[in-house]
Amino acid sequence: MPRERVNQALVLVVDDSPETVGLLNDILEGAGMTTLVALEGEQAINIARKMMPDIILLDAMMPGLDGFEVCKRMKADNELKSTPIIFMTGLKDSESIVRGFESGGVDYVTKPIAAAELIARVRVHLANARLTMSARSALDVAGQYMFAVSPQGDILWTTPQVNQLLEAANAEGWMETRISQEIGGWLKHKPNAGASLNLNAPRYPLRVVLLGQDRGDQLLLRLVDAEKPDETVLLKSAFAITSRESEVLLWVAKGKTNREIGLILGTSPRTVNKHLEQIYKKLSVENRTAAAAKALAHMGH
Repeated sequence: MPRERVNQALVLVVDDSPETVGLLNDILEGAGMTTLVALEGEQAINIARKMMPDIILLDAMMPGLDGFEVCKRMKADNELKSTPIIFMTGLKDSESIVRGFESGGVDYVTKPIAAAELIARVRVHLANARLTMSARSALDVAGQYMFAVSPQGDILWTTPQVNQLLEAANAEGWMETRISQEIGGWLKHKPNAGASLNLNAPRYPLRVVLLGQDRGDQLLLRLVDAEKPDETVLLKSAFAITSRESEVLLWVAKGKTNREIGLILGTSPRTVNKHLEQIYKKLSVENRTAAAAKALAHMGH
């Protein structure tokens, strides 16, 4: 389980060269970060699983288990797959760079390491990872049935509520063998945000609704128990608002700020505020408190 951290990032450095490890340790600690060290691939995987670093600097070319294979194995681990990995390599050919990205890396730096460039890249990827985690945490706390998939339909992460609903509807391995195929086949047709797909869940009907795509390759979906009313659909119908406005209104009713709503929906706080302006007009209210009250009353809360 990840340890509590304030502002200090925990960085795992993986390199078979003690000299390089020493240099990177000095650079990172000079920038206020804490460093963990691994000199080979298996050791790196074990340390990462135990300590849950915020970011990993990984040498591409190491004896035994090379960096590309280490990255693939980390990305296959549910606890580590969201941890950003930056490759370090002396190779500048495009084939190696592409191979690094294909194995799951988010960036690369070339040796000899330029300290200022390295710290700048680490900080950017730390900020992006923390924004993603903030959005995910907001979803978890709010008890929302949302999850993310790759363009091929592979499930990348879920809220606890999605896990519970999928497991309740599961039978004969459907969740393990079929759901990704069903979603992947649907996504091949490039559905627009707001489109939905009825899943062939064995025990009772489920539906997924496409909310949109984040800044990466993840697509955000909402899982709906087809036997229960969808709150966003109720709000859209009751107040004659758009699908996106109903999503914003639902989050306002749950006490989220514009920034939090923007993180969850993959948009900016300014865009959220523009939606709110239209919501106020359509609901004939003057502020978010009044809008939230109307939404909650309609949903029976």
